[in-house]
Amino acid sequence: MKRNIKVEALQQIPLEQQEIELVERKCIGHPDSLADGVAESISRALSHAYLEECGAVLHHNTDQGEIVAGESHPKYGGGKVIRPIYMLLDGRATKQFNGINIPTDAIALEAARNYLRTTLTNLNLERDIIVDCRLGTGSTDLRDVFKPCQETTPRANDTSFGVGHAPFSETETIVREVSEFIDSTLRPKYPAIGQDIKIMGLRDGNTITLTLACAMVDRYCSGLPEYIESKEMLKEQVEIVARYYTNRMVVVDVNTADNIDTGSVFLTVTGTSAEMGDDGSVGRGNRCNGLITPNRPMSMEATSGKNPINHIGKIYNLLSTELAQECAREIEGIEEIYLRLLSQIGKPIDQPLVASIQVLMQPDFRLQDISRDIEAIIDSGLADITCMTEKIIRGEVRTF
Repeated sequence: MKRNIKVEALQQIPLEQQEIELVERKCIGHPDSLADGVAESISRALSHAYLEECGAVLHHNTDQGEIVAGESHPKYGGGKVIRPIYMLLDGRATKQFNGINIPTDAIALEAARNYLRTTLTNLNLERDIIVDCRLGTGSTDLRDVFKPCQETTPRANDTSFGVGHAPFSETETIVREVSEFIDSTLRPKYPAIGQDIKIMGLRDGNTITLTLACAMVDRYCSGLPEYIESKEMLKEQVEIVARYYTNRMVVVDVNTADNIDTGSVFLTVTGTSAEMGDDGSVGRGNRCNGLITPNRPMSMEATSGKNPINHIGKIYNLLSTELAQECAREIEGIEEIYLRLLSQIGKPIDQPLVASIQVLMQPDFRLQDISRDIEAIIDSGLADITCMTEKIIRGEVRTF
């Protein structure tokens, strides 16, 4: 069956030529990102358990998790969490199949605690957080849609869409790379830098301003001078990394709400603001490309925690992003490309109602010269859509 793939020229000013661009990332310890990370780790754990016990991934969705902030008394040298964070694990999971009982709640609790242990290294899992599991069972109609997935092409769980774009702008690239640098390189050397960081990028003409809100860990700061020193070090290191990706002017500000005169600063016990006032929800933070990009088309669907077999909010967002990036990388002449995939509930996921591709061409290139190449990449990606499921289960793709 021929797929409904539509390629059209996009009539707009390229993003790099627009005056204002905003890009945001909530890093791994932000309450919203914690909710995303836990939800996705549970989905992967359930998928592995289902495969091991039943030979197939069964219906589940764990994309409704919530974090309720606790209360803490941070102080230099080490403070205390006095009211623990509360994390609710909810959603739906198949608990029985062909006479086999699957311990879904135990699997979810173990996955959540393992994720928190590796992500929030300063969190005391015995004292600082309560993890409560309330997984229910999926609705009958959605489970019926799910049943044929093990024998034929999965059928879409919903009438929904996914959106992807490529390539990343300089500002988008900088925000992603700064986050990765802090997590992989800087924090292991400077443990005072907490996991809860929000990076807001503004490009105003040819000036890129990065505003970082970074939770500092109290036990690694002996006093206000050391806090200030860590803050200045972070600023300097981020400036160095950012300038590697642009020739534009870069300005970096860190913890702009600090009042040094009164000593009111962003100091935490555990490295996350969830300990003292910031709640979190699955899907309220980064999109599946790791960013929040108001200058680009976006889907509001939560990607993390949704089942990787037929949930369009997960598969189409991840696939559209991957295919857009492949087109921009492999086909010469593309300035910007936007891909939207729309499903119909109950229809095969490799046959979207439409695959809409909008392309902004580079000067001296014509859309008609490359439209067939674009269609071929999109068609091939849809034909091989179950490979995305395998990547998700193996943890090879990011969802937030």
